Amino acid sequence: MSTTTTTTLPSNLPNPTIHITTHSPTTGKAHLHSSTQNAWTFLRSSTIGFNVIYTTSQFPASLSSNTDITTHEKVVQSGTLGLVQPHGTVCRIVDFGPQHEPLMHRTQSLDYGVVLEGEIEMELDGGEVKVLRRGDVAVQRGTMHAWRNQSKTEWARMLFVLQDCEPVVVGGERLGEDLGGEVEGLPGSGNAFHKLIKSSLS
Repeated sequence: MSTTTTTTLPSNLPNPTIHITTHSPTTGKAHLHSSTQNAWTFLRSSTIGFNVIYTTSQFPASLSSNTDITTHEKVVQSGTLGLVQPHGTVCRIVDFGPQHEPLMHRTQSLDYGVVLEGEIEMELDGGEVKVLRRGDVAVQRGTMHAWRNQSKTEWARMLFVLQDCEPVVVGGERLGEDLGGEVEGLPGSGNAFHKLIKSSLS
């Protein structure tokens, strides 16, 4: 399955502009640091598109001297960002093509997902299926799930904020990241490894 990076979208949905603010070092007043349209990465035969809006790499984030902006730019340029950023957060927009084939997966993270356009099905590995419409919010707590766009003609869009979390333990079993097999162009998050080291030392 090919991976494509582009600013031209295959849908009629707009390419969002990301406005990042900062402070003047002389006046202390707020002003815009940048207003940009980020490149999209399309996976799985261009049926799903990712647009990374912003990342942080520590809790709490350090905003002094634009430290977080510099770190974010390095993370994106590294090409190693998975779905989750270890010790931090990821805000991204995801576009789902018509009749997108769902991928059952789990991340070691607390996720807030907001439907921006269209309708999308949220399927849980326990068998439940819920239709989310524009404005609906899903709170994923390290659960195995899949997203399905049932429309035959229209794209759907969601905004996600993923926050790294401690391993989820259910019935004595540690539930780590599971991407349902290798996905070309999507690195593993790597946060499960860091948490495993932490737990072994505590």
